[in-house]
Amino acid sequence: MKNVLTRSLTGLLYIAVIVGAIFGGALWFWLLTVLFGVLGINEFNRIANRNRFSTTTGLLDIIGGIALVSMGSAISAYGALPGFLGAWSLSTFLFVYVVYLLARLVAQLYVQDGSALAHYAVSFMGQIYVALPMALLGWLYSVTSPVFILSIFVLIWLSDTGAFCVGSLLGRHKLFERISPKKSWEGFFGGLFFCLAAALAFQLCVPQYFMGMGVWRMLGLGAVVCVFGTWGDLVESLIKRTLGVKDSGNLLPGHGGILDRIDSLILVVPATMAYMLALAVMTY
Repeated sequence: MKNVLTRSLTGLLYIAVIVGAIFGGALWFWLLTVLFGVLGINEFNRIANRNRFSTTTGLLDIIGGIALVSMGSAISAYGALPGFLGAWSLSTFLFVYVVYLLARLVAQLYVQDGSALAHYAVSFMGQIYVALPMALLGWLYSVTSPVFILSIFVLIWLSDTGAFCVGSLLGRHKLFERISPKKSWEGFFGGLFFCLAAALAFQLCVPQYFMGMGVWRMLGLGAVVCVFGTWGDLVESLIKRTLGVKDSGNLLPGHGGILDRIDSLILVVPATMAYMLALAVMTY
């Protein structure tokens, strides 16, 4: 009972922080993406390197992640971030990131923390796996609307909830037993139903926030979020199973680490961006 209460309170606080940042404005949302990027990179480095990594290279990875995430927020805001970062252009963050790439390669020459090749691979995978999707999330925020971004989170949460509820009640056929024995096809289709129903509700209730997307395109968005959210969960499960860890961390009581919370988002964001770009190409 205590664990359920802890998990519920942590989940509510997590949702409140996300919703507050989304509607707090561009600066607060940029801070949220940076926070996810920094915490995610740190967790990924720790579990992938089995807690054997240098403070120097870890700090460089965080600096590189912040620069990469910030580029996403700057892409569509006329080359600038809001607030006190208004004078910082996209080229500034690109410059910082190029310096990071050079510094990270050179730094490993002076750091003895195990296999140099393995640590290079972990560093750059952390940038691609965690920081790049957060950069794309900032890009989506700047070209869509707060309601659109919230809808992505809501669709992910409903997909997870639907999959859990339906899978717990009716799950018989394993979805991907090698990686996640508890997931079932029944759960997946339950999550898909929740996603499609929510996407339809968004289109019917607040169509003005979805850039003229009709019913079928909104249903397509729901399907994209459900499918790639499921794959995102499975990818993180594969990483943890390969490394022999249960959770990515213990930052969120009852939930594990931040990667355990944003694993679906990590694949959903690039997929959503690709989907929106494809719709734009077909329209014009």
